[in-house]
Amino acid sequence: MSVLGQMLEKYDTTTVEGRVNRLREVMQEVALAGLYRGGFFDRAAFYGGTCLRIFYGLPRFSEDLDFSLLTSDADFSLVPYFRAVMAEFLSLGLDVDISSKKKTVQTGIESAFLKSDTRLFSLAVHGEKTVKIKFEVDTLPPLGFSTEEKLLLEPFSFYVKCFGLPDLFAGKMHALLFRNWKSRVKGRDWYDFEWYVRKGVPLNLSHFVSRAQQSGHLMESQLSEQDFRQQLKERIDSLDVTLAQSDVSRFMGNADALKIWSPQYFHQLAQRIIMSRG
Repeated sequence: MSVLGQMLEKYDTTTVEGRVNRLREVMQEVALAGLYRGGFFDRAAFYGGTCLRIFYGLPRFSEDLDFSLLTSDADFSLVPYFRAVMAEFLSLGLDVDISSKKKTVQTGIESAFLKSDTRLFSLAVHGEKTVKIKFEVDTLPPLGFSTEEKLLLEPFSFYVKCFGLPDLFAGKMHALLFRNWKSRVKGRDWYDFEWYVRKGVPLNLSHFVSRAQQSGHLMESQLSEQDFRQQLKERIDSLDVTLAQSDVSRFMGNADALKIWSPQYFHQLAQRIIMSRG
């Protein structure tokens, strides 16, 4: 069996959603391999939900590849790494297009889209629509995070520089508290929050503060544990649990675990958060 076939064999193929999620994650792993060969992880670290899924065992699928530079560089570009990523896919017999995303607002995020026509994956996904992966690099990151080298075995053995779990937790709570999607609810944030608490991962409050300051959500240089918990309490009180469940269920094989969700449940989880200061 080919390397690609081995990678695809790991996943559930009984549903359309399962096949699409499976294909997306394989593409994510191949893209990481290409970035590794291109030397990208000398300058950047992997974070976010997909990092948590691939390297730390989060039991839900994730869409995007999120990276942070190790030091700020407003002029950073992903373009020099495109060739290495494309070459990695070509080595597996796959043809992909990578293009820069035109930004309408100037931000510290350098974005690109990795696209593959599913006709090239017809045996794997049975003719489903094109799967897209957005990957982003924070070129002006809040610093003060720790990293560790995590091993990926496919499509070959290589190491990816990843955020440590306490800093990943801090980034997730920053998103959960301050993400502004108006009427939309990102249930994936709440699912990940639950996962961190269940695993007993401490939250790096110092890194949370750095992120909140940079995003303009915190003016002071300090935030007490009590103030953080109060903000979280207010966020839970305003949560539409049904919308949260609906958002995350499509990224899971079995959504039965979401039945326990309620404001009371999340308040009890919040009480179990362990705080650290870096």
